[in-house]
Amino acid sequence: MKVIVRKHCFIKMEFDKETQEKIKEMQMYEQNLNNLLMQKQVFQMELIEAENALSELGKANDEVYKIFGNIMIKSNNKKIQEELEKRKDLVNLRLKSIEKQENTLTQQAEELRNEVLKKIK
Repeated sequence: MKVIVRKHCFIKMEFDKETQEKIKEMQMYEQNLNNLLMQKQVFQMELIEAENALSELGKANDEVYKIFGNIMIKSNNKKIQEELEKRKDLVNLRLKSIEKQENTLTQQAEELRNEVLKKIK
């Protein structure tokens, strides 16, 4: 049996100061995009929870319970549905805002990446 060992070859490239700054900026954009994606996932989960709760409330009678901290409080079905609808609207607004930021950052990062690639070639 033959064992083949591959050695990795790393090429160290020297960039001018402007290119280095652009690379750092690209990394910052990437980090910001990752943060936005995490926020987006949290809001998407909140939206799904609200939609599921609304679906269940549609099947329930008028007497429902709401968890508030460590206790359950008896509440009105319509009142909770209204609260959940408001919450859904707010989450949708935040999601739209995040998507706009995401698109802007993606576009800026892409432009910067193209600039860096031109300098490298």
